[in-house]
This record gives sequence, structure tokens and C-alpha cells, in this order.
Amino acid sequence: MIGIQEIGSYIPSNRISNYDLKDKFEMDDNFIENKIGVQRVSRMLDGEDTSVMCVKAFNNLEQKIDIEKGEIECLILITQNPDSNIPHTSAVLHGLLDLPENCACFDVSLGCSGFVYGLSIIESFMQRNGMKKGLLFTSDPYSKIIDPEDKNTQILFGDGATVSLITDTPVYISGKYNFGTVGKEFKNLICTDNSLYMNGRGIFNFAARYVPKDIKQLLEKNELLIDDIDKFVFHQGSKYIIDTLIKRIGLEKEKVPFDIQDYGNTVSSSIPLIIEKEIKSNTNKMVAIGFGVGLSWASTILTKIN
Repeated sequence: MIGIQEIGSYIPSNRISNYDLKDKFEMDDNFIENKIGVQRVSRMLDGEDTSVMCVKAFNNLEQKIDIEKGEIECLILITQNPDSNIPHTSAVLHGLLDLPENCACFDVSLGCSGFVYGLSIIESFMQRNGMKKGLLFTSDPYSKIIDPEDKNTQILFGDGATVSLITDTPVYISGKYNFGTVGKEFKNLICTDNSLYMNGRGIFNFAARYVPKDIKQLLEKNELLIDDIDKFVFHQGSKYIIDTLIKRIGLEKEKVPFDIQDYGNTVSSSIPLIIEKEIKSNTNKMVAIGFGVGLSWASTILTKIN
């Protein structure tokens, strides 16, 4: 049995306040607090990069749980903004962490759905190869590709990183998964010439159309009812998207965390940042669903066993 034992995280201390950008982008407090729900966005510090943020997330993990680096058998990094095109950033990270040479390392190019995809990948990879300890990193600093003059992205996305310790002594195990792609709509969130473009309305319509149906199918596949779920952990796209999903699915607001006010949408890190806070809680069952760039989605059920 393979699953999540612990999660470490890192969010840079550098912040940009959206209140300071109100005049520039012609927005008011209501838009900041109730539409996007992001008051400040985090930005990498000088000298930081994708791999460096991962190292700092790992340092945070080590403060929570004893880790014998020599026992780590695989390392997977979810990112679409690596240190460089070559080599894969997971190899750079492997060196920075001084992991054993017989440790498998590879990157996965996925965005908002990346953590859930990555969880399925690392579980399958470890089980197939008889592994007991692995690391699943997420680090996707959009600040590398954001145009500071673009309201749609500058006030929404923040930098951050997480690492999930995946072992044979887990706290949370996954159930059956759902996956999906609407590739014909990929241009709604795209980076060209190193500049990010997002059609906010297109992303909202995608989430509102597909996520409620996916939740219903996921619960049926896992033979569960809505009332069986303690928390619904959605990708933290924006407050407006989360509030809309709560209404369309008919969820209790208390069961749906929203926690990006102080750092923004961290792409593949947004879901594990929330799960990190639930590990020591009494939350028994969670739905985890990521959706966005691709356009793609992925979902699963996480059940506490320890």
C-alpha cells in the first residue's frame, strides 16, 4: 500500500500587493477579495529557481519527519517552468539534495491538474517497481512567464513549491481516479514567446462545465455519496470559480477550503498546500481535483488510514 505520509512546502516571502495595483488595473476591493480572492501574490526571491524552491520545500519536510535520503528510490517533479530545457530539473534537484545514484528521476509537464496526475504516476511507478519511498515535487513559478502589465495573470498567480513523501506507511491513500482532456481548447491558457496568456472566461466556463460532472462520476466510481466526503479540495483557480462550483454541485461551504489570499494560484502546488494542513486533522475523506491548463482535469479520493 503506497500513499502520502507527509507534505512539506515553501512559499517565498516576497509579495506583491494587489491593493497597490488597483489604479493600474482599474479594480476595487470587492474584485480583489470576492472575485479573484487574492490579496497578495508571492514571487521568487533573487537567486531562486524551480529547483531551489523544491529544496526549500524539502527542508520544510525534514522539519516534520525524519527522512533517510539513502532510502529515497524515486523523485518526480511536476513543472512546466523548469530551471532550463536541458537537463530535466528533477536531475538538478537530485544533485542538490544529494540523493543516491540508484534513484529514478523524471519531470512531468503538467499544470493545474499536475498534482493529482503526479500522485497516480508515482503510486503506479513505485508499486510496479517494488519501491517503498519516493518524493513527488510540485514547483511551477509562473513569474518566469508573466507579463507584469497583464491584469489577467499578474494579480492571480503566485510562486510556491511542495514535496509529498510517498511511502508504504501512508497517512492518506488514493482511491480510483478520473482524468480528462479538452485539447481543442488549449489556447485558453498558453505560453508563447515566453509570455503567458489566459482567457479567464474560457477557463471559468471549462471548470463550470466539466468539474461538477467529474465529481459525480468520481463518487460513483468509488461508491461514495457527497455526504461521505469531509473536504473537497479543488485546484485554487480563483474565489469566483470555487464559489461557483460550490453552488453548482450543492456543497457545504465549510467543506471547501479556499486558502490563496496571501500568495495566489500556485498551479500544481495549490492542492498539496491544502492537503498539507489536513494531515494532522480529523479529515477522513477528501476529494482532490485539479483542472486548468491543457485543458485538463484529474481527480481522486483520498482516505485517511492512520
